[in-house]
Amino acid sequence: MTTSSNLIGPNGRLFAERQPGKDAVTFRVDNTSEAYYNSPYYVQHKNDVQAIPPPRKNVPMQLQLADFTGPEIITAIQRAGKITFHAVGDTGAAKVNHEQTVQRALANEEEVADAMAKDVAAGGPDAPAFFFHLGDVIYNFGEAQYYYDQFYDPYRAYDRPIFAIPGNHDGMVFGQGSSAPQVPTLDAFLSNFCATTTGPSPDGGGLVRSVMPQPGVYFTLDAPYVSIIGLYSNVLDGPGVISSQDGHFNIVGDDQLAFLKSELQRLAPDRNAGNRAVIIAVHHPPLSVDSLHAGSTGEQTDLDTVCQETGLWPDAVLSGHAHLYQRFTRIAGPSKKETPYITAGSGGFAATPPQSAVGPAPITIGNDTMVVDPIVKFGYLTVTCDGETLCISFESPAPGGGVAVLDSVCVDLKSGQLLPTKAQKSGAKAKAQSKPSSPVPSNVASKGQSKTHSKVSTKPGGSKPSSHSGSKPKH
Repeated sequence: MTTSSNLIGPNGRLFAERQPGKDAVTFRVDNTSEAYYNSPYYVQHKNDVQAIPPPRKNVPMQLQLADFTGPEIITAIQRAGKITFHAVGDTGAAKVNHEQTVQRALANEEEVADAMAKDVAAGGPDAPAFFFHLGDVIYNFGEAQYYYDQFYDPYRAYDRPIFAIPGNHDGMVFGQGSSAPQVPTLDAFLSNFCATTTGPSPDGGGLVRSVMPQPGVYFTLDAPYVSIIGLYSNVLDGPGVISSQDGHFNIVGDDQLAFLKSELQRLAPDRNAGNRAVIIAVHHPPLSVDSLHAGSTGEQTDLDTVCQETGLWPDAVLSGHAHLYQRFTRIAGPSKKETPYITAGSGGFAATPPQSAVGPAPITIGNDTMVVDPIVKFGYLTVTCDGETLCISFESPAPGGGVAVLDSVCVDLKSGQLLPTKAQKSGAKAKAQSKPSSPVPSNVASKGQSKTHSKVSTKPGGSKPSSHSGSKPKH
């Protein structure tokens, strides 16, 4: 893919190569980080959270998209009356074993990245304005030497800004001694996404993409029609931790909760005026059916508490961590708002089925409904918002270079209710012409409709949506 005119952001910020060239088939640096799972520091501290690096001083906690794309992109968004962006997590190509070669590992990430880059290159009013990474940029311990192979090279043709929250692998630490890690937690992530200078990264292998100046590992991105509050859920395989949880994780502290509260209060007037959607992004999913990458009760309790205090619930919650696609609907707040909780963690590292039998959807426990069966495919989210509706689709690279839309959901921002999809409308019409069946809530697809592709897990008698809070073994 050769681009004739690449985006140049303010201060000369660059994003993509003019001539990206062919996808890689070998690592520039062989990934040997699997060995660090046996290092003395990791073995002794694998169940310990890490302190969160404080945000940079005297820097706003809010980023403005215009400061990265320039006014031309913003004007195009406003003229179109909507914004589109990408989101996915767990992208780093590092899973190489007797079942998967280096070439296949790289191809898994590159096929997703190439499809996203083509979306941008297509241009027009639907062209994505940025990519919000949902964490686990680099496997297995977020090391700087792997940023070229796992991040900069795969996205060398992606001609838009990439913002990111870290995942557990970005912050995990190791060391040959048991008292201190060899490299501080999140060291390379901070250098590449929370940099104090502009220009190419020392870890970029000579590629032009500029480092990002995020204020810290948690922050808000403000763009036309949408604001994304990104939170950091720490280093455990499970559960996700964003606060001290009433003193249980004192080293983490409660600064993120204070930040989340202040951001919801700041955004509430604009959200209530119908000018934008508010999305929360956090790596560990609050809800998940994967027993290995289970949901996080403490994290969800923190979100609920702050939302109740501010009176503002998010319009969607986006996560990674589990290496598949999952979609739940959560009923929350006095108005019984229907909020999509979406996991998109199959961006390149792996696409793996749940560790226990699941399904078939829909499955409802309390206020939470697993709406569709988990989709075990590599892919990414495309999110579109016009201030009135928020639509999210999961798209997967298809044979021949196309993209298949495997699931989608839209939220009516005024009512806080999900809108029926085309599949639900056609299914309801067909059902009306057939024999009566048991009713299904309007926000839940029927069992037949939930099988959005041929490889979803539909084992009978499966587990229920999980919100475990116990620690999980490494993967």
